[in-house]
Amino acid sequence: MLKNKYFMLSVFFVVLFSCSEDNSTPDSSDNYNRVDLLSNLVNNIIIPSHQNFDDELGLFENSLNAFTDDRSLFNLEELQMQFVETYKAWQHIEMFNIGYAEEIYYASKMNIYPANVSRINENINSNNIDLDNNPNQFSAQGFPAIDYLLFGIAGDTNETILSIYTQDQQNNLTLNYLTILTQKMITNTDSVIDYWEQNKDDFINSSGNTSSSSLNMLANDFVYYYEKGLRANKIGIPAGVWSGEYPDKVEAYFKGDISKLLTLEALEACDKFFRGIHFNGQTDGEGLYDYLAYLDDTNYSDSSMFIGLQDDITSSFDNSVEKVNSLNDNFSTQILTENIKMLEAFDVIQQGVVRLKTNMLSILGISVDYYDADGD
Repeated sequence: MLKNKYFMLSVFFVVLFSCSEDNSTPDSSDNYNRVDLLSNLVNNIIIPSHQNFDDELGLFENSLNAFTDDRSLFNLEELQMQFVETYKAWQHIEMFNIGYAEEIYYASKMNIYPANVSRINENINSNNIDLDNNPNQFSAQGFPAIDYLLFGIAGDTNETILSIYTQDQQNNLTLNYLTILTQKMITNTDSVIDYWEQNKDDFINSSGNTSSSSLNMLANDFVYYYEKGLRANKIGIPAGVWSGEYPDKVEAYFKGDISKLLTLEALEACDKFFRGIHFNGQTDGEGLYDYLAYLDDTNYSDSSMFIGLQDDITSSFDNSVEKVNSLNDNFSTQILTENIKMLEAFDVIQQGVVRLKTNMLSILGISVDYYDADGD
């Protein structure tokens, strides 16, 4: 589902980057230095994780070029392996659906699953494809579409998949579509990185505690992703929490055996963001964990139920990792053979949702800026 905002996007940009009370000192009524927190999140997590993803995407393009030049089984397998590495890197930036990424529906164009196979096949044979402005095309591009083109387009062996690309050399239709999707991912990613590099100072200095200030929106996007992008999309919907079981709606359905891997990668990304740990390293900077610990130390909250909340949240991440690790590598197989374990994993992750959405946002004085109809 798409995120519902309480304010228009155009108003958002005007308010965020105008000279307003958000840039005053102290940063918020609790006197915590939000600028230091935002600086660490932006400079040491958000931008480096995007740059890493861009690097992996570039390696995928290189592998695709090699396969285009020599459509061998070896080059197909190299392309498939790089697809997995690039998909893993994506898990570290999907939560940052803010600013320009939100404006261009970046996350929707990159990872709406399940893939719409019929539309993909129509696009392969079409000379007029609008991947930018047509929401119906979201599920026919990005990772889910490439997952289909590399692993599911013909049978269940690489030899049969390769035959599609070797028999198709006269028109190159399938390979052309794969190339179009890759170039679109690169273009959108580059534009999002440009946004962060050009606007990071304004974003960091928007340090107040209002609905339009940076930390409030960033915390909301983080919680929204954990609740919807991770808990619901990766686990809840395919496992049938709200309706019937849908083993075909797992992430990376056609590759299959990386659905658990991607979920673990996403959990690691959420944990490190919460704790403020630098991307691709162990340096511990300011994170939401430190903000909550500061409020603990200063006795800012008069509610004893929130004491130690920061450690309860990290425990929730640890418990979720442990539970997901017990699942089959292929979530479709897990659903079809013993779905109760998927439902149990959902319940454990849900404990983290409550601590983040209900407890953390409350003690930080941040209002939830989205709504849903899940009944949770």
